[in-house]
Amino acid sequence: MKITADVPSPLTALDRPNSYIGRAVPRPNLARMTQGRAQYVSDVVLPRMAHVTFLRSPYAHARIVKIDKSAAEKARGVVAVVTGTELSEVITPWVGVLSHLKGIKSAPQHAIAVDRACWQGEAVCAVVARTRAEAEDACELIDIEYEELTPVTDPETALAPKTPVIHPELGDNLTFERTLDVGEVDKAFAESDAVVEATFLFGRHTGVTNEPRAIVADWNPGEQRLTVYQGTQAPHMMQNLFAKHLGLEEHQVRVLTKDVGGSFGIKVHTYADEMATVALSKLLKRPVKFVADRIESFVTDIHARDHRVKGKIGVKKDGTITAFEIDDLTGIGPYSVYPRTSGIEANQVVNLVGGPYQCPNYRARARVVFQNKNVMCQYRAVGHPIATGVTEGLVDLAAAKIGIDPAELRRKNLYPDDGYPATAASGLKFEKLSHHASLDKILSMMEYEALCAERDAKRKEGIYRGIGLASFIEVTNPSAAFYGVGGARISSQDGATVRLDATGAIFIHSGVTEQGQGAEAVLAQCVASSFGVPIERVRVVTGDTDNVPYGGGTWASRAAGIGGEAAWQAGKALRQNVLAAAASILQAQPEGLDIVNGIVVDKGTTRERITLDEVARICYFRPDTLPPGFQAELMATRHYVPRAWPFAFTNGIQASYLEVDTDTGFVKLLKHWCVEDCGTVINPQLVDEQIRGGIVQGLGGALFEHCLYDERGQMLNGNMADYLVPMAVEMPDIEIGHVVTPTADSELGAKGAGEAGTAGAPAAVMNAINDALRPLGAKPLTAMPFTPGVILRAIGKV
Repeated sequence: MKITADVPSPLTALDRPNSYIGRAVPRPNLARMTQGRAQYVSDVVLPRMAHVTFLRSPYAHARIVKIDKSAAEKARGVVAVVTGTELSEVITPWVGVLSHLKGIKSAPQHAIAVDRACWQGEAVCAVVARTRAEAEDACELIDIEYEELTPVTDPETALAPKTPVIHPELGDNLTFERTLDVGEVDKAFAESDAVVEATFLFGRHTGVTNEPRAIVADWNPGEQRLTVYQGTQAPHMMQNLFAKHLGLEEHQVRVLTKDVGGSFGIKVHTYADEMATVALSKLLKRPVKFVADRIESFVTDIHARDHRVKGKIGVKKDGTITAFEIDDLTGIGPYSVYPRTSGIEANQVVNLVGGPYQCPNYRARARVVFQNKNVMCQYRAVGHPIATGVTEGLVDLAAAKIGIDPAELRRKNLYPDDGYPATAASGLKFEKLSHHASLDKILSMMEYEALCAERDAKRKEGIYRGIGLASFIEVTNPSAAFYGVGGARISSQDGATVRLDATGAIFIHSGVTEQGQGAEAVLAQCVASSFGVPIERVRVVTGDTDNVPYGGGTWASRAAGIGGEAAWQAGKALRQNVLAAAASILQAQPEGLDIVNGIVVDKGTTRERITLDEVARICYFRPDTLPPGFQAELMATRHYVPRAWPFAFTNGIQASYLEVDTDTGFVKLLKHWCVEDCGTVINPQLVDEQIRGGIVQGLGGALFEHCLYDERGQMLNGNMADYLVPMAVEMPDIEIGHVVTPTADSELGAKGAGEAGTAGAPAAVMNAINDALRPLGAKPLTAMPFTPGVILRAIGKV
């Protein structure tokens, strides 16, 4: 899209009178949500609606020998009992591969297992009944004979010759492998004054959304149309997939996404039980509802982060980083998740390790293997916490090895702020980042030198405190280079349609979705500013594939940067249309008019000429009074996709200050800082909320969250009593700072901010713990989560 200035110098488009850009305006949905008037999928009740419950495999790997469902079919309230074989007559299987991830492979996945269950929790039979309770009771009456098979659970041995191959037709358990060798890595290590190696382990964890996954599917045979109410991040993507696998055209499927209680990437994937629900609706010709309970969420919501990374860094005595090398191994469950694939996370790790630093020598290998555990795929800040943890862990270990302050080592190697555009060793292209400005700002915010002095003084008292830094880069505003080039029908563009109603208010229909992050507020700010009305006069409509422009939805920190830009441009276009209509009414020139605070005024003097409701009244109800040949267009649509850069990279740095109790092993978080550069800040309050929320999730991964499995592939802590998530009482004060480097790829200049907090927090905590324990001679801790037992073992207390 060609961007042209619409306001003469010295003001930019963002400086229009009464602009809402940069203001912390409230969310338009705030009152409705706080009054309990939100409408989640669980609230949807349709005539003749039935409920489905899935009987799930108790084994991680087992052949289904026989299913006797006769007793269940006779149970009270039961509508149907459906096996995988029966349902496969209605819905086709899918394979989660992308063509640009060379060599990636996976096996066809069915909505319900047909002859073999490949993880504990995979659905093996469905019961549809009048109520959820009746469906659950009937599940108890199904008799299934299994032949338990040897499960593959350890990624380290998944490729060993003696390990069973989960999908024999694929030849081995390797899903995807990528290698990269740039520069002169061996020479660089040989010429280094110090080489540090470490193995980093990242515990498998999941999203734990407040609202579980939920779906209501309603096949109307009279209309030959499927209406799906779904808590998804990508309604148009799901519309395409439902149509494709049910043998329908896209126009036969409508996906409605109303309020969504959290997503974090969990709700942007294709889930077998949700595909089964829409197929059951088509099979039974009636509405069918599925809402996962908490246990189902733990064993079927995608997991993430289960990586083992061997890392290596070379460094000169003066602090110059000479080379990075990594070997990443990750197990992703029995299938690559459709359609985004489970290879993307490891691919991101290869791309992002070493990202903030000028280092031309980089070697990487990533291997993704199948295993008989729940599927693993993309979760908030895909791959970023792993890449940042490895990079920043190695940087800190190198600093300790050569005896240089960690902040100074970073300052010496970070890309200079005046050195852009730049290309990383991995091939990533950076438009413009602000690592040094961010480093300077965070050191100032935390009063770094004074804090170091305080830490050192406390050590003399036997109190072990540590400071950890973590620089990071973040992928936002993804273009078609993310999925489109791989053949997935996941839109990288988004659109916005704006309309002047008959009373002078504005409707905006947008392809991005709202999941609690405040997208509605950002869209309203963009249109109110570019069109020129009070924000109270803007109504936002999202999440309805029948009524919003085709778009990608909300994921990968794209809603504000892409959806917001489309809304901004649509508001500008509508303003020109309305000014043309006003000019025809006033017998004036459109160029001499403007819209300020909802009134058409003379540009420059702001003398009021005509109200918007009067323009609308004439155009809608008395168009006969307009000049001959003039057609008023009080609606405009604009689309936006990044073109100059495949991604809008953001950057930032986090710092953690904490205290380790060497008697109990508990970590007390004392303070956390983050300086982030997301370009133009549209709504400072929402950006800060996003960063704080992301930090809390990152802290959860560092200290608490871990999906534990035994050697048989049984998840051991699939409940909220045993799976620990961070609680408010455990969280420190989190201070946020900003550096602003707008992207020139859009007029707003906004980049994403939703994943920055999660990207850097685990590494900052890891480095702070190791800083605290270093005086005790503890071996550096690199295996997350850092539980009390892990810490006590590191210092020899247990």
